[in-house]
Amino acid sequence: MLKLIRKTLVVILVIYVALFGLTKAIRYPEPIAAIKLGLAPASKTPDLMPAHTIKAATTSAIWKIGSEQMPATVEFEGATISFDEFLTSTHTNAFLVIRDGVLTYEQYLNGMDAHTRLPSYSVAKTMTSLMIGKLIDSGQLKESDTFVSILPQYKAGTSFDKVTVKDLLDMKAGVGVSDNYPTGPSGWGVAIAQMYASTDVDWFLMHNRMMKEEPGTFAEYRSVDTQMLGMIIKELTGKSLVDYFSENVWQKVGAADVATWNVDRVGGTEKAFCCFNATARDYALVGTELMKPTSNIISDAWLTRISTPAVTLDYGWGYGAQVWHPFAGINLMLGLHGQFVWMDPTNKTVIVKLSDEPTSSDGRSARVAPVLKLISEKN
Repeated sequence: MLKLIRKTLVVILVIYVALFGLTKAIRYPEPIAAIKLGLAPASKTPDLMPAHTIKAATTSAIWKIGSEQMPATVEFEGATISFDEFLTSTHTNAFLVIRDGVLTYEQYLNGMDAHTRLPSYSVAKTMTSLMIGKLIDSGQLKESDTFVSILPQYKAGTSFDKVTVKDLLDMKAGVGVSDNYPTGPSGWGVAIAQMYASTDVDWFLMHNRMMKEEPGTFAEYRSVDTQMLGMIIKELTGKSLVDYFSENVWQKVGAADVATWNVDRVGGTEKAFCCFNATARDYALVGTELMKPTSNIISDAWLTRISTPAVTLDYGWGYGAQVWHPFAGINLMLGLHGQFVWMDPTNKTVIVKLSDEPTSSDGRSARVAPVLKLISEKN
């Protein structure tokens, strides 16, 4: 029996060492860390990757507090259910409603509170777009600029070299890193999962420049496009994303709490496409700021750009400059696992919903959106 145990332990050790070597070679976390990241609920993943910190604003915004009741029932997935059941069935951690700058409804579940920092996943894409808009407004960048004109070390001698900032903003770059992946362990080895977990995203892009379509010819949601935008920001500003974001967004909205942005490794590059983490109230501050007649963080020109659908993507929704448009006049920051920052200028309403939906529930976004629309138009 002892011999069998020894042999088993030796085999396990050999397999682990081999996997450790493989993960190092492909710039992936070591096996146990990768498994923890793959199995963790959405709200816990930021703590499993290194991050850069964004300090709270020197002068924090003070919320005006109001009160309103949510609908007693809502129509969701073909049934009439209570609003509370809607929150629990969609694994909600935080739900906020802001009317004309007044916080009228706020609920936290699962032990979360107003100071709990929660992940946004692809809401980070819109945060990245705000910085791109700032560079365009300042004349440091044009939408017609190619990626490799700014980062020539990535020239591939293929149509990759023709990818423009505009292509990246509207998900028309054509770079062959798909966002479609299966759930569970079978999904950990695909390209998007590798980029998400990567310990060196610059290396990842260098080894994933293959093209699926010609730039500008086909729209498909691909997170690699946003990562490339993040690399442009870092190159042009000579700053980390968190420093540039703090100066131009976080401090200006008066964020009350510390935020983080996950990076590939300590002191490394921010994962611009996915990994911004903040409190629900601070997400709401950004959404509210984007609806002000005169904003401190966005020009009228860039607001028009992000508010105008340029292509049609998943669910038949419009999309432009890293912002979704599920209905006419609605701007939406949307993230995997049920993260929503809903902006309805007509009704002067912002809704923040942060959740722990499993990856398999990603298609629910199209069914959650009508409920948010109902609440947004309630008054």
